[in-house]
Amino acid sequence: MYYLILHVVVVVVCALHILLRRHRQPESRMAWLLVVLILPYAGALAYLLFGQTSVGRRRVARLKSDFSGLPRPEAAAGWAAPENAADLKPEYAPLFRVGQSISGYPAVGGNAAVLMESPDVAIDEMVAAIDAARDHVHLLFYIWLDDHNGRKVAEALMRAAARGVVCRAMVDDLGSRALLKSALWRQMTAAGIRTRSALRIGNPFLRVLNGRIDLRNHRKILVIDNSVTFCGSQNCADPAFLPKAKYAPWVDAVMRFTGPVVRENQHLFASDWMGNGGDDISALLAVPMSPAVPGFPAQVVGTGPTFRNSAMSEMFTSLVFAARRTLFITTPYYVPTPSLQQALCACAARGVDTTIIFPARNDDFAVGATSRSYYESLLEAGVKIHEFQQGLLHTKSLTMDGEITLIGSANMDRRSFDLNYENNILLQDAATTAAMRARQEQYLAQSSPVLLEHVRDWGPGRRLWNNALAIIGPLL
Repeated sequence: MYYLILHVVVVVVCALHILLRRHRQPESRMAWLLVVLILPYAGALAYLLFGQTSVGRRRVARLKSDFSGLPRPEAAAGWAAPENAADLKPEYAPLFRVGQSISGYPAVGGNAAVLMESPDVAIDEMVAAIDAARDHVHLLFYIWLDDHNGRKVAEALMRAAARGVVCRAMVDDLGSRALLKSALWRQMTAAGIRTRSALRIGNPFLRVLNGRIDLRNHRKILVIDNSVTFCGSQNCADPAFLPKAKYAPWVDAVMRFTGPVVRENQHLFASDWMGNGGDDISALLAVPMSPAVPGFPAQVVGTGPTFRNSAMSEMFTSLVFAARRTLFITTPYYVPTPSLQQALCACAARGVDTTIIFPARNDDFAVGATSRSYYESLLEAGVKIHEFQQGLLHTKSLTMDGEITLIGSANMDRRSFDLNYENNILLQDAATTAAMRARQEQYLAQSSPVLLEHVRDWGPGRRLWNNALAIIGPLL
């Protein structure tokens, strides 16, 4: 009798919490309700650990306060006036308004970008930029490994600190846990680099009582002297990526930006740094801007659990609906919202040349299977799907109509949509978009097409596996 009463209480309490929670997608509510009904005790524990999207009330308050309290980039003396973004075409302006509605950063003209030739070249360019720094270096990575590339960046920071440059380095507390315990990290701190970890876990048993452990800072940001920033998918590591070497090489894309958009990335870094206990660097945001120069419009799009709910999926969906001629996407992880899946199908159905490349071998088996559960609907609508064969394609990129590019850290999955802190840059420029599209075509040459008849020939076992794992997708 007591067991039955406890059973009912657990189910009812969890069900009420699931149904009363704000900003929960209906399919997510249904999935959690089924889990709790079928496995009440294990389901209730799973919901406690993984059903929330909070990093803790105090932490949320601090992160929001630091973000909103910082001097705005556009308030700096010499910030490019709105008319300097006149090259922004009217048909694309709504896309940048979506981005601004998420994190507040406006589209701004006067920017330039160079796509790095390879992941190793990207690290070399970062090192060169750090070696040229005269005032400060700000760096944030989700994963930073103590390997060849990781050490090159660490040594460059130590050289910069030795010559009086103020260096601030931050890593995610979970993603870079090995580095945080390493002699290299202690050596960096001893060399005068100001180091922090983002979203510190502490005691995991206590942390689960005040927010999810797996809500992480997935951003990759490097800002130097308020004048240069790097943005892309690459962590601070070798392409061999030793923790998951069997999927190597990890194939990434990074761009080096100059112009006012650098200040927006600086603002985003500052909010992370100060929100995670770092010293006050707000004065750097008020330093007068350099004189404006010709360049393209661009905008930082920062998302995360303390920003608008499902903001990143809104950004992706808006871009897909805006495509009129071509849409080319690369993403390693695809667990879409219903609206994003429908937008992609509608995009191809209205005649837009729509191509997506996924990795053939995914380091996350559940995400890989879930992605394939969506293949048939995409192919039926006319989306061209290819699977990358030469390692793990980790690049998160979108090009549209020969003029729009989105590059950064966000995947097309529920984790990037609702759980992780992400940073991307949206830009309008034919030349930069052509360079990114050429890189996507290189990926395409190393990929194999997925044909509709092949997907329809999958046996019941494979379909059962893919579709069963897809049910887990909404369990956030």
